[in-house]
Amino acid sequence: MRRSLHHALAAMLGLAFAGIPPANADAGCTGRSGGGAVKLNVVASGLRDAKGEVAFTIYPDDRSRFLASHGKLLRARVPARAPVTRACFWLKPGHYAAAIYHDANADHDFNRTLFSIKEGFGFSNDAPTTLGLPSFADARFPVAQNGGTITIRMRYSR
Repeated sequence: MRRSLHHALAAMLGLAFAGIPPANADAGCTGRSGGGAVKLNVVASGLRDAKGEVAFTIYPDDRSRFLASHGKLLRARVPARAPVTRACFWLKPGHYAAAIYHDANADHDFNRTLFSIKEGFGFSNDAPTTLGLPSFADARFPVAQNGGTITIRMRYSR
């Protein structure tokens, strides 16, 4: 009974109690389980601090939708935990691309100016960003029949 109360409070407050897994660990995954969907775990590593939240975005196997406004397939916003924050998604096996950013002020906007990026970011496969945004081909990854885990390194400009 007491553990159930803790889980209910954690869910209402958006907090996670360290060391106490939720009763159904898959309940927090974004998307719909069943119908051939498998679980993809996405790990954001290298967070500088635990301020704000991390936005995890999954894009379908369509280069025209990658990083496009309204192009996302699924998004999860998770309270930031340094140095690692995790999210999970229910997806059908296939190919996808992912982007993350550390929304340190939790304003649901990727804060940047003309000359600098103010929040951390990353892409699946640690796709390179030396000359601008990565290509869909560089960020594209497979989700196998049994699901899996990908790790994305958070990058900060300063």
